[in-house]
Parts: sequence; C-alpha cells; structure tokens
Amino acid sequence: MKEAALKPVVYALFDKRTSSVQYVVSDPSMKHCAIIDPVLDFDEKSGSTATFNADQILEYIDRNNLKVEWILDTHPHADHFSAAQYLRSKTGAPTAIGDHVVEVQELWKKLYNWPDFPADGSQWDKLFAAGEGFNIGALEGRVMFSPGHTLASITYVIGDAAFIHDTMFMPDSGTARTDFPGGSAEQLWQSIQAILALPDETRIFVGHDYQPGGREPLWESTVAAQKASNTHIAKCRDAADFVAMRRARDKTLPMPRLILAALQVNINGGRLPAPESNGKRYLKIPLDALDGAKWD
Repeated sequence: MKEAALKPVVYALFDKRTSSVQYVVSDPSMKHCAIIDPVLDFDEKSGSTATFNADQILEYIDRNNLKVEWILDTHPHADHFSAAQYLRSKTGAPTAIGDHVVEVQELWKKLYNWPDFPADGSQWDKLFAAGEGFNIGALEGRVMFSPGHTLASITYVIGDAAFIHDTMFMPDSGTARTDFPGGSAEQLWQSIQAILALPDETRIFVGHDYQPGGREPLWESTVAAQKASNTHIAKCRDAADFVAMRRARDKTLPMPRLILAALQVNINGGRLPAPESNGKRYLKIPLDALDGAKWD
C-alpha cells in the first residue's frame, strides 16, 4: 500500500485544439482517482460546445474501474473552457481549486461588468489553502501555491508527481507567460524555484505542450531535467534575469484566442452562461479590455 501511494498512475489526454494536457491520476491499489484540468470543447467560429475530451476521460475511468474522488483545477484557464461541471454531473465528485481564485474572480468580474457575480469561490465544492493536504485513495496529495501566470495558480503534488500547469513547460519550451491581468514575472520565478526544490526524481507534468519544431506532444519530465535544460531557466542567473527575459518575451505574444470567452466560464467553475428567454446561451465579450493586440 505504501509503495502504491508513492507512485500514482498518470493518464494524459492531449487536446490538439488548445495544446492542453488533461490528467487522470489514480491509486492502483484502491482504484480511486482525480481528474486534473479537463477541457470542455468549444469552437469559437460556430459557437459550438461539445464533450469529446471529457467523454474520453470518462471512458478511461470506466475502462479501468476507477472511482473519481476529485475534479481539480489548477487555475481559471485562459485558453480553454473547463469541463469540471460536466464531469461533476457525470461522476458526483467534488470540484476544487486554490483559495486565491477569489482574487481572479474579483478582477475579471470588473472586466466583464458583472456586478452581481459572487466572487467568493462558491462555484467550487472545495477551496484549497496553500500547504493543504488531500487524499486520492491511499495517495497523499498537497497543494503548493504557484502564482505568477495567474493570481490563483496552484501545483498539485501527488505522491512522486507534480502537476505544475502554467509555470514551466517541457524543457525545450521554457516557462509560462505572465502578462495576463494579475500576472507577475517576479512571482512566477519564486513559484518555479519552489517547484525545483522538490526532489530531483519528482515527475513533472505540464499543462500545455506547443510542440516546438513540430515534434510529437510531450508532457512529462522531472525536476532534474527541468533544472538541467529548461531553455528559459538555463539562460537566467537570477530573478532579475528571468523577469527581464519573461517581460520581453511576453511583449511578443498575442493574447490567447479564447481568453475573453474562456474566463467568464472558468471563473464560474466551468459553468456556461444561463440560457436566456429564447433558450440560447450567450457569451459576453468586452471590447478594448486587454492590451496586446497583434495586427499583422
């Protein structure tokens, strides 16, 4: 039992549309699992939603006779919709996110002019505090507060695995951007240092892979590999170097194509807008709300 608790089984599902990686983390001894950062499919051209990714996750869980204990978000995502509520409706498992999500909610409710929106985290069943522990069967997990990409980003350390989402990517892809509202390159540097202080053999699972050079998608490395060859970390001697590099790079990046659509869904725990009188749902897109337009 102890050995199984140290070595979770990790199933990854790559979403080609958003370059996102979703995970099912399970204890092989008790067959309990958690779902991390599931994607609800959205086509911005047609406005269509679908559950292709989430249903693949459910098929994997059913095929392996797993019981879902948690549906976990690392942060409110800017590049895809969360399937947390859909999966909650299918499994009955509680949803969770870090407790700093209320700061993200407060920031974005102003951008959306959404004065009645409850920025209290009540859209999730559980808000994790930094350092708080939880269990998945015999697996022991804990939460690390990892801000920088967003105000609310967290890392889930489960057994020998760390799910770091938008802090670092695979070593050949560097680190995450920090130019979203509430982002901070200084905070991201500190968050990365805390992750790199985990044991060298810790398995690192990233939240995105943008396939540099057209290679096949990858999502697993180690703390040792990130220390040795992360293309951004290796170039930076200290926090000042990293902040300068990150800010310069962020100025060249366009905003994610779904950011204004995704955040209004994801700060609401993955709930789509309520149907209006004609039975249709509508997204609200604020104009001239964000800097960073790329016109050429």
